[in-house]
Amino acid sequence: MASVPSSIVTRNMADFAKQTGNVYMSVSVISKRANQIAVKLKEELNSKLAEFATTVDNLEEVFENREQIEISKYYERLPKPTNLAIEEFLEGGVYVRVPDEETQENTL
Repeated sequence: MASVPSSIVTRNMADFAKQTGNVYMSVSVISKRANQIAVKLKEELNSKLAEFATTVDNLEEVFENREQIEISKYYERLPKPTNLAIEEFLEGGVYVRVPDEETQENTL
């Protein structure tokens, strides 16, 4: 994850079309992978923060937990799921499966 840029990077659209032969299909694949990454990161964060959950809503007992703040800051600094998905796709780390046309015709 260290090599993934956290800011906007100008990309060559032809690079996206190399794997699938179609830019739009590539963007669709990247979008679906980004959603998978986002769900995974959210589940990780929620499970780590659940350890700090309190059942008491008393203001005197609710206080800022330094560990909880550090965990939240760590996840905020991570590259966005879209950037992670783009890097995975361009490095060939995303498997693209295209259903054959016969299967598509049968579903219509």
